[in-house]
This record gives sequence, C-alpha cells and structure tokens, in this order.
Amino acid sequence: MKPSLSVSIGGLVMSNPVGLASGTFGYGSEYDQLIDVDSVGALYTKAVTIEPRPGNPAPRIVETPSGMLNSIGLANPGIESFLAEKLPELRLRRCAVVVNVAGSTEEEYLEVVRRIESAAGPGIPGGSGADAYEINVSCPNVRHGGLSFGTDPEQVERLTRALRDITTRPLIVKLTPNVADIAEIAKAAEAGGADAVSCINTLVGMVIDVGKKRPVLAMGKGGLSGPAVRPVGVACCYRAARTVRIPVIGLGGIMGADDALQYFLAGARAVQVGTGTFVDPRCALRVLEGVEAWMSANSVARVEDIAALLED
Repeated sequence: MKPSLSVSIGGLVMSNPVGLASGTFGYGSEYDQLIDVDSVGALYTKAVTIEPRPGNPAPRIVETPSGMLNSIGLANPGIESFLAEKLPELRLRRCAVVVNVAGSTEEEYLEVVRRIESAAGPGIPGGSGADAYEINVSCPNVRHGGLSFGTDPEQVERLTRALRDITTRPLIVKLTPNVADIAEIAKAAEAGGADAVSCINTLVGMVIDVGKKRPVLAMGKGGLSGPAVRPVGVACCYRAARTVRIPVIGLGGIMGADDALQYFLAGARAVQVGTGTFVDPRCALRVLEGVEAWMSANSVARVEDIAALLED
C-alpha cells in the first residue's frame, strides 16, 4: 500500500514532510526553471524584516570540511517590497508557504506579522501567500536581535505569546543549537503558544586564513551548515521531540533520504533541506523520493509512525 506522506503542523496540512529551508531558496521563483517547487511540502521563505537589509559585507560565504559558513546577515528587501513584489508570487504556490520573520526588537517581529496579516487576510486560506510563520529567533549573523532572542527562554515565550495574540496562522519558532539546553527553549516556545519548533539553525563557527592571519569572513564569525552539523541537529531534534507535545521540524545537514530519516526517527514531523540545495537544486525532491521508497519498503503507513520505530 502506498504510504501517506501528508503531515499536519498546527492545522496546516502539507502534502509531504519535505520543505525548502529559509535563506537557501529565496522566495521560490528563483528556482522555478530548475525544479517543480510546488512538489515539496513547504517553501520557507527568505527572512522578512521591517526595513530593507543589504546584509553583511563580503566575503560572507566560505566552504568548510563537509559544510559551509555563511554570514549573509538576513539580507532582504524589507516588508514593503515583500508585500508588493513577493507576496503576489507566493499566492500562486500550490505548496504550503511559510514566511520566515526576523527583527531586531520584539515590536519589529510583531509589525512584520501585522502587515502580512492585513495583506494576506484572516485564517489559513490556500493562496494567501502566507500559510504559516517561522519566527527566526536564532540567526547568529546579525548584531542585534536574532540569536539574542533565541537563547533566552523568557524572551522566546514572551515574543511567541505576543505573536500568538495577533495571528491564527500556525507559528513555528526556529531554534538555535547555540544554547546549553535546546529543550528549555522549545518548552518556552510551546508555553507561548507556538504550534511547532524547527531545529536547528546554524552553529557559530569561524575560519581563519593562516596566510593573512585573519578570519576569512568579513564579520569574523558565521553560521555553520551542511553535513557536518547533522549529528548536532539530530540530537537537538531528539531532545526537543521528547520534551514538547507540539511537532518538531528537523533541519541541518540533510543531503539525502537517510539523513532525513534520522530526523524522523529522532521524532521530527517534517524536515527542511537547506545547504543541500546549493549542491543539487533537486536535493529536496530526491530526499522525498527516498523517504517514500523507504516507507514502502518498511511498511510504514504514515510519516508520524516513523519515530516509533527507533530503538532507544
């Protein structure tokens, strides 16, 4: 029997559990000539902030063993351009659209969501251009906001609760691994009313040019992603999934179906593919095909049944 790939996140039903991670796929249209974007379960957009952000100075990307460091700095055109230029395109998507939201202050997060709510309309309608929000409280590449929110459980709970008061759309809080206990942050997001948490964002890292005797990235440090971080991501997912009742979305170093299946076995309800897309634009679709084949071979009827197969 063909397995069911659909998953539900806070009332949002995705046709399958494989999404495209924020910051690695733009707003979708950039890849339309390379893959069928609507075949994935969800598109997690590039971050949206109140004001346009040019991002950090170059160089802001450097390869590392089994991964890469980035210091993009949440570069984006700002909410006005997003509403005028990006939201109309996103309304045409058949896959779920999750808008990633970032800010330097609590009020900035709230204002971005308010503006999108006004433009997208009430409820969780198909074709609104914003089926859910992923709240980025975990970016290590900005001087203000970002990571400072995600390491403080009180701030995470307060921000999540404030956002919950202004939208009925699903709220997904994106967690950082750069904390002592990710479960504590996950619990804070759940207490504030989050419908799910996604983990993990990038780890803080640095590459030094030995010849020049200085960091390669202009900002010094950056966010490490790629296969090197997968074991950390799986462990964080495992910890979070055993702490909260809301769904966990796993990401970090997924390059193939086996990588994604590790996250599902650890307790994830869905996954996101990020850095893998830079290697192969079809990476997410290959992952999806492999997961479906594995489920069929192992007689697993639903994605949420995979976690029960793990032998602790």
